[in-house]
Amino acid sequence: MPGSNVPAAAADRREAATDAAASPAGVLEILEPSSPPRWVPLHPGCYRIGRDAAAEVALQHSAVSRRHALLEQRGGRWQQVLPSRYARRVTAGTPMQIAGPAAGHPMMRTAADPTGTRSLGTLNNCAHGVTPWGTYLTCEENFAFYFHGPEKNDAHQRRWGLRPGGRGYRWHEHEERFDATRHPNEFNRFGWVVEIDPTDPTMTPVKHTALGRASREGATCAQTRDGRVVVYMGEDAAFEYIYKFVSRDKVRPGGFAANRDILDHGTLYAARFDADGSGRWLP
Repeated sequence: MPGSNVPAAAADRREAATDAAASPAGVLEILEPSSPPRWVPLHPGCYRIGRDAAAEVALQHSAVSRRHALLEQRGGRWQQVLPSRYARRVTAGTPMQIAGPAAGHPMMRTAADPTGTRSLGTLNNCAHGVTPWGTYLTCEENFAFYFHGPEKNDAHQRRWGLRPGGRGYRWHEHEERFDATRHPNEFNRFGWVVEIDPTDPTMTPVKHTALGRASREGATCAQTRDGRVVVYMGEDAAFEYIYKFVSRDKVRPGGFAANRDILDHGTLYAARFDADGSGRWLP
């Protein structure tokens, strides 16, 4: 839920015990999809604008995040281990890699990133799914809220709900890339499924465009009988769709390093439901 701390995943790995005095240990991932109310003073009509609005926006960038914390059992109780190299916050300003078929597309290129393959940040993340190789997938939902759009949107911008002022966050007044009237392609770099390895704090999160763009609620993983990965996804909006992605390649042993591109090649399907109660997957 927006503004709450929701324990979303615990990766039980013995490697995490390198920072701990005892085991078992694990890395807890905590979801913070949007700014808590006390950190949204810029919302018109709801909160007073502070004297240092730019600093407040920067604070919101850190608040819309995913946090990692190392936990260990001590005396039968789980406790956070500090300091820890696993402690990390993934925010609206964290460098990201763009992978898959949309990487490098003209609609993904910006003045700051003319290659269209490197972006900053992830927004309004909701739910998650754990991959067979131990990373997790987080979904960018309601990303249009943070962007200022033009008075007259094109069909693509209307599809995602981009509008003047967004939802009142006013980030565009203090960070130019959130002004879609000046940098329209920055908006296209959100709405993806992001892969993160909680056991490797040096890993650059990856936006996997082969899984499609949507305002998703979650991404849940399974495996086929022949060892390929399947990702089931739902779009959190009325009259939208349920999707699945089936990888081309089989899951390989060796964690993220061995499977870093497995979500970049495969087939994306949408579910069709018929009036007689039957249904099928449409590629």
